[in-house]
Amino acid sequence: MKKLSYSLSILLLLSLSCKDTNKPQAAMAPEVSVVMVQKSDLPLYAEYVGQAYGLSDVQIQARVQGMITGMFFKEGTRVAAGDLLYTIDDLPYQSKLAQADGQLADAQTQLVKAKSDLDRVKPLAASNALSKRDLDAANAAVGAAEGRLKAAKAARDNAAIELGFCKVKAPIAGLIGISNVRVGDFVGALNTHSLNTISDLSQMRVRFPISENDYLDYIEKNKQKDFESPTKRDVELYTSNGIKYALPASFNLANREIDPSTGSLIIEVLASNPQGDLKPGQYLKVRFVSESLKGALVVPQRAVQQLQNLFQVSILGDSNKIENRIVQMGPRVGENWVVKEGLAEGDKVVLLGNKMIRANTIVTPIMVENDSIQSK
Repeated sequence: MKKLSYSLSILLLLSLSCKDTNKPQAAMAPEVSVVMVQKSDLPLYAEYVGQAYGLSDVQIQARVQGMITGMFFKEGTRVAAGDLLYTIDDLPYQSKLAQADGQLADAQTQLVKAKSDLDRVKPLAASNALSKRDLDAANAAVGAAEGRLKAAKAARDNAAIELGFCKVKAPIAGLIGISNVRVGDFVGALNTHSLNTISDLSQMRVRFPISENDYLDYIEKNKQKDFESPTKRDVELYTSNGIKYALPASFNLANREIDPSTGSLIIEVLASNPQGDLKPGQYLKVRFVSESLKGALVVPQRAVQQLQNLFQVSILGDSNKIENRIVQMGPRVGENWVVKEGLAEGDKVVLLGNKMIRANTIVTPIMVENDSIQSK
């Protein structure tokens, strides 16, 4: 009897446990992150790659030929205007100057002689002791002597100038680069390369090309009364490692022509460079606000699915049921995407990430804030 009752108890427990396992359980609704569609005034940024130039980048050229006899600066340091940089062998030019001095003295002597002859001829011609022809010849000799004197003075001045060119001086104050020549190198007519370059780095010119279409688009928008010209806004500069330059730049000029070979227009901005952080030849990203969108509908980019030319978002409908909706997108701004059509302010958009979420799925929404609503 005891065995029978024990067996019945076991069977009863097993039957109860089977009933519990077969009982259907309510499925948990998956959790999804949801962000509300908002209207926002968004700045649209234009970005280009530019190259830096000094306010002045002056190439130092030898104006006379000869051998470099001295260098009087330290490469890569600042020099002042008028500082002596190089000397060129001046012995040939000293000889030319001495020769010019001799020719000038001879011309002055010839002029004195011609004037003395004229002074003697004048009274004789007046008393008809000499003919008028002799008087004309004496006057002509004085004129020729005066001309030779002028030529001799010019030759002497030119020789002095060439001798002065043997001392190469800094035309501007700035940072001087690595020398292209050394003591003993021959420069001048046989070497057309520059000796060095001096750059004024107090301000930097950053030049970048924009396409012809960008230029035409700017002209068209500039006709709108409510369009604020980008040239009135500050320009941000970023170095190649992505760090923003501390000081803003400003628009300076646009080239007179569109380059027919590239279809681009060169724009130049100016940036202060008091610490000399920017260097000529450096590549910089140029960034500025090209346009402002008023009251734009904005959603995060990760809420948008792109299927070829179609864009789709998942929104939270009635009873927390997922609905898919085709939308028309505008420009991307930072981590956000502007929606032109298909959504309204206040719609709740699902942030994608769970591939198991499909249309008509009932979910548990978790509202999140779009912290990147203001693009930087």
